Amino acid sequence: MAVIWKYIFIPISILFLFSGCKEPKPYNYPNYEIIKPEKTCNPNRKNIQDLLDSYLGKPYVWAEEGPHAFDCSGLVYNIYGSMGMDVPRVAREQAKMGKHVPFKNLHYGDLIFFGSTNKRSKYINHVGIYLGEGWFAHASSKERKVTISHFDKEPVYTKRMKMCKRYLSEDERAKYMNCDVPLKQMGVTSSRYTTPWQPGMKLPKKAVPS
Repeated sequence: MAVIWKYIFIPISILFLFSGCKEPKPYNYPNYEIIKPEKTCNPNRKNIQDLLDSYLGKPYVWAEEGPHAFDCSGLVYNIYGSMGMDVPRVAREQAKMGKHVPFKNLHYGDLIFFGSTNKRSKYINHVGIYLGEGWFAHASSKERKVTISHFDKEPVYTKRMKMCKRYLSEDERAKYMNCDVPLKQMGVTSSRYTTPWQPGMKLPKKAVPS
């Protein structure tokens, strides 16, 4: 019996060895596979600021969540995920979580969700991270990079604003991860199995694929 198990065990071991050495899928635009970030820091506003500072100017690439390129919700997913907070990947799902906050009460790191200028529409298609005094950071498809905007300088964002949410309490002790409605579960992977956009690769001609 021991001899039989020996002949079964060896091929299985070889199979695991080769699967562990498997090359990740090459990058292909758009890469819809969600690469979950590793936790690198604790959840607090100082770390949100540090992560944002390191990402400013990085290119906008649809469906990317970093670390070299982002779309709007990918930036939020990366920053909060790097602090160990498991948030949804897309903006419309991110908007279902957290605590509703009036615009006048926003704190650094709160999220602002946008849609069309049609006031009746509740559809969410963009998200930014509030910085204070009317400034917010976002991965902009218009600017084609992670940038900072101001509501007074770009009033269209005021017209597009749909809601504001807070994931991290003011004193940073509580995490508002409650959901208004059920979330759509999305599978995640790692860079071990798929390749994110890398510096040196060509940027897509269109910010958002048709």
